[in-house]
Amino acid sequence: MVDKIEHSHLDVRGLSLHIAHIGKGELGTVLFVHGFPEIWYSWRHQMIAVAEAGFKAIAPDLRGYGLSGQPTEPENTTWEDLVADLLAILDSLSIPKVFVVGKDFGAWPAYHLALYHPQRVLGVVTLGVPFIARNLDSDTLPEGFYILRWREPGRAEADFARFDVRRVVRTIYILFSRVEIPIAERGQEIMDLADSSTPLPQWCTEEDVDVYAALYETSGFRFPLHMPYRSLLKVTAPADPKVEVPALLIMGEKDYVLRFPAMEDYVRSGTVKQFVPDLEIVYVPEGSHFVQEQFPEQVNQLLIDFVKGHL
Repeated sequence: MVDKIEHSHLDVRGLSLHIAHIGKGELGTVLFVHGFPEIWYSWRHQMIAVAEAGFKAIAPDLRGYGLSGQPTEPENTTWEDLVADLLAILDSLSIPKVFVVGKDFGAWPAYHLALYHPQRVLGVVTLGVPFIARNLDSDTLPEGFYILRWREPGRAEADFARFDVRRVVRTIYILFSRVEIPIAERGQEIMDLADSSTPLPQWCTEEDVDVYAALYETSGFRFPLHMPYRSLLKVTAPADPKVEVPALLIMGEKDYVLRFPAMEDYVRSGTVKQFVPDLEIVYVPEGSHFVQEQFPEQVNQLLIDFVKGHL
């Protein structure tokens, strides 16, 4: 079925952005925004399902990722650029309104599209990351916390350079599919937390890793390390943000993000609804950070029920 997904490039804001797409869109359009270490391919199950349900599915490789163009000065890219890229994609395709689905760091541009351009968004769905109004508090985590390590200029580059791209992507997939937050000991690097004999999670095949690896061979890791990791402290939001469109959060109960400081309480207590009043939260009991690949049928149904319920 994946071979039914079509591919094209759009000239957007001075860059050629790769777009995967499928479906005629009788009922509307669903825009998918990937995270790291993902790419359009991580949405393959959902794209096919929403297309069969009557929607057009669009999944770009974000700037600097996969088959999309590299910004000439990657470190100057901002979160606002990602939102502007999404808007430009919609304008280029003459799509007035969409449902937007974001995973991992893709939740930020997805929510910011809804926050700043509500007239273009019918609803927003995020997986693995809720709406976050302020910067994450990482002060209580040890220095080996992977985000702190990857934020440090040159650290991840040296760590990754010890291995080929495929091994790096494979290792990150293994680490991010665990319940525990990836944290290295002193004298240890993040890539040392798994080795080539460590098995992949059951739902991820070596062939899937081949696809991701080929795309990261093309893009490299310079931009992905900048966006999101070295830009997390630069996420901005209004003083009292309110997302007015309907929203759905799908959270795997074994997603390591729930172990971030105060994250589980923020979600389970409903505090997140101060910022997203019309929010439905669904927990997937065995779900990991890659819940959409791990339990595609369940996520597909949740997604289709949500978009059909808010037409």
